[in-house]
Amino acid sequence: MTKPVQSQAGAGSTFHRPFCPDGRAALDLGFEAGCPEQNRPFLLVATIIASAMAFIDATVVTIALPPLQADLDATFQAVQWVVNAYALFLGGLIVVGGGAGDRVGRRRTFVTGTAIFAVASLACALATSVEWLIVARSVQGIGAALLVPQSLAIIAAAYPKTVRGRAIGIWAGASAITTSLGPVLGGFLIDALHWRVIFLINLPLSAAVIVLALRYVPESRNDMVSGPLDWFGGLLIIVAFGSLAAGLTLITETSGANVLAVTAICFGAIASLLFVFREARAASPIMPLSLFGNRIFLSANIITLFLYGALTGILFLLPFDLIESRGMSATMVGLTLLPIGIIIGTLSRFAGVRADRDGPRGLLVVGSLLVAASAAGLAVGAADYWIGVVAPIAILSLGMALVVAPLTTAVMVSAPDNLSGAASGVNNAASRLAGLFAITIIGAVASVVYLGELKANGIPLDDWRFGVLPGAGRTDHEVFEQAFLAAYQVALSTAAIWGVLAAITAFAFMRPSTANSP
Repeated sequence: MTKPVQSQAGAGSTFHRPFCPDGRAALDLGFEAGCPEQNRPFLLVATIIASAMAFIDATVVTIALPPLQADLDATFQAVQWVVNAYALFLGGLIVVGGGAGDRVGRRRTFVTGTAIFAVASLACALATSVEWLIVARSVQGIGAALLVPQSLAIIAAAYPKTVRGRAIGIWAGASAITTSLGPVLGGFLIDALHWRVIFLINLPLSAAVIVLALRYVPESRNDMVSGPLDWFGGLLIIVAFGSLAAGLTLITETSGANVLAVTAICFGAIASLLFVFREARAASPIMPLSLFGNRIFLSANIITLFLYGALTGILFLLPFDLIESRGMSATMVGLTLLPIGIIIGTLSRFAGVRADRDGPRGLLVVGSLLVAASAAGLAVGAADYWIGVVAPIAILSLGMALVVAPLTTAVMVSAPDNLSGAASGVNNAASRLAGLFAITIIGAVASVVYLGELKANGIPLDDWRFGVLPGAGRTDHEVFEQAFLAAYQVALSTAAIWGVLAAITAFAFMRPSTANSP
C-alpha cells in the first residue's frame, strides 16, 4: 500500500495542476540546497517567467485564431493544427524533457529549451502562411517540453526541504496569476497591434530568463537516475497521436481525401502499438506500463482525458462565437476568460485539502458534472452575454477547480513512491494530449455540421469554412448564423457528454474502499 499524499504536498502541487502537476515529485526529490540564498529570488523569477510563457502560449493563441485565420487565408482544419502542433510536441516530449534535465543538467536543458522557444516564437511572428506557422508552433512545443519540467526541478535542487514547499507554492501562485492575465494581455495586443505581437513578446521575456538562468541558477543533475533517455518512445508518441489526429482532421475535408485519412489513422494505430511494445521493453520507459495495472491510476487518467478534452474544446470554440458571432473584441474575449484561471487557482487549494481528507470521488463527480453543465449552457447560445457566456464560464471554472486537486491526489496516491515522477509525467502528458484530440474531434464535428447546414440551404461550400461568417449585408447572412449556431451547439454538446462520462467514471471506479489501495 502506498503512503497517502500529505496535505502540504497536495496543496502545493495541485494549486496549478492544469499546467504542471509535478509538485509532489519535486517535493520528494532528495537534493541538498545548491544555490546561495541571495540568488534564489532571481532563480524563482526565471522559472516563473519561463513557465508562464509556455502556459500562456498554450491558451492565448485560441483568441488569435479568428484574425490569423482571415489574415493567412487558412482553412478551419489548418487553424486547428496551429493549436494542435504545440500540444502534440509538448505533450509527447514533456516526460522526455524532464529526463533530459536529470541527465545532462537542468540549467543547460532549461536554457536550451528557452532559446528554442524564443527562436520558434520569432518564426511564428514572421509566418507568411499557415503551414509556416504550424511548423514554428511545433518547434515551440519542443522548446516548452524542455523548459517546463525543469522549472520545478530547478527549484527543488536550489531550495532546502524546509522552505521548498513554500517556494513551489510561490511559483504555482505566480504562474496561475500570470497565466490568468495572459488572455487579457493577448487580447489587448491583438486589438491594439496585431496577432503576431503575442509571439514577439516572448523574445524579451526569453532573453530575461536566459540571463537570469546563466547568472543565478546553478547547474544540477539527478545522480540517482540512470539508463538511456527514451527519445524513441517520445518520437513514437508524436508519430502515433499526430497521425491519428491528422486522419480525424482529414475526414472532415470535402476534397475527397478519405483514402489518405484512413491511411493516417491506420498508421497512427500501428505506431500506438509499437509505442506500447517499446515501453514494455525500454530500460527507462517514459510511460511504465505497470502503472496502468492500478485501477485508480487508470481511471484518473481516463477522467483526465475526458475533462481536459472538454475544457480545451470549450476554450477552442468559444472565441469563434464571441468574435465572429457576437462581434466582441479580442480584449473582451480575454476578459471573459480571465475568471477561469483565477477561480481555479484560488479554489484548488481548498479542493486539495478536501480530497486529502474525504477522498477524491465526490469532488470528481460534482466537478465533472459542473463542466458538463457549463458546456450545455454555452451550447444553448443564449443571446444575453451574462446568461449565455459569463454564467457558464463561471460554472466551468468552479467545476475545474473542484477536480484539479483530486485528480492529482488520485494519481499520486495510486502510484508507488519510486514511480511518482513518472506517474505525474504521464498524467501531465494525458491532460495535454487530451486537448489535441479534443480540438480534432470537436473541430471535425463543428466543421461537418456547419458545412452540412450550408449545403442543405443550397450554398456552395468552396469558399466557406467554420469560424468565418460573411458580412451582415448578405441577404443569406441569417442562414450562415443558423449554421454556425447549429455546429456550435452540436460540438459543445460533445464536450458536455465528455463531462458526464468523466463523472460516471469517477462514480464507478473511485470508490472510497479502493481509493488508497495499491
